[in-house]
Amino acid sequence: MEDLALKIKELYEQKKSLSPGTFEPIFREFVNGLNSGIFRAAEFHNGRWRVNSWVKQGILLGFRYGKIRTISQNSVFYFSDKHTFPTRPMADSRSVRVVPGGTTLRTGSFIGKNVVIMPPAYVNTGAYVGDNTLIDSHALVGSCAQIGSHVHLSAGAQIGGVLEPVSALPVIIEDHVLVGGNCGVYEGTIVKRGAVLGAGTILTASVPVYDLVHQKIIRASKEEPLIVPENAVVVPGSRPVTENSFARENSLQISCGLIVKYRDDRTESATALEDLLRKN
Repeated sequence: MEDLALKIKELYEQKKSLSPGTFEPIFREFVNGLNSGIFRAAEFHNGRWRVNSWVKQGILLGFRYGKIRTISQNSVFYFSDKHTFPTRPMADSRSVRVVPGGTTLRTGSFIGKNVVIMPPAYVNTGAYVGDNTLIDSHALVGSCAQIGSHVHLSAGAQIGGVLEPVSALPVIIEDHVLVGGNCGVYEGTIVKRGAVLGAGTILTASVPVYDLVHQKIIRASKEEPLIVPENAVVVPGSRPVTENSFARENSLQISCGLIVKYRDDRTESATALEDLLRKN
């Protein structure tokens, strides 16, 4: 892996064009590593998440050297895209269920064992989806997003992609997280293990989260992304805008996240039905 990472870094820095014979064998090895989960855009190391910039560089090389081609399976299903990023082949041995109806998995994404994907859904290149996760209808897993095991992405959930800059941490959803319907998680936000995002919750680097249990405000900074604590139950909220007189005079509000509790036995029973949906 170190040799391939070094090659990717060198190619990324080069300004001159490469011949297909030089680039494609390297990129093929790289994509195979992404598809198998050997290479990841971000990894948990020494107690914190860190970005693997070279993986993002490899994906960007695919866009740089890919040629636009029209690819079709029949007269109904066809698309036009860079030839370096076709749809992802799936092996039946992994017991993955991709239910018919408009779902696309792009090559360079990892799909774990016993994953269930309901239509329509989209998993972009560089994404990682852990074992026993359920991706519901109209859900997006953006480029390089890291989704843990036993996660439920409910209908309409949008997990944003963070491909550039290459040093930026992607969105990370850890194990046993429930993301409610029509939630949006963007800009490198980390949702820690066991958290629950209530329907309609939006989390970005500029949205503060107010912890009503511990009476503190959780914000992103230049050094750290927004981090939702373990087992936190977050719902959509709003706060008054007090920064200027116009906002105060008109009683304007701005959205935020509210931690109303931390996961307990009652929360577990409310989400237990997910296991029935994951069984093959």
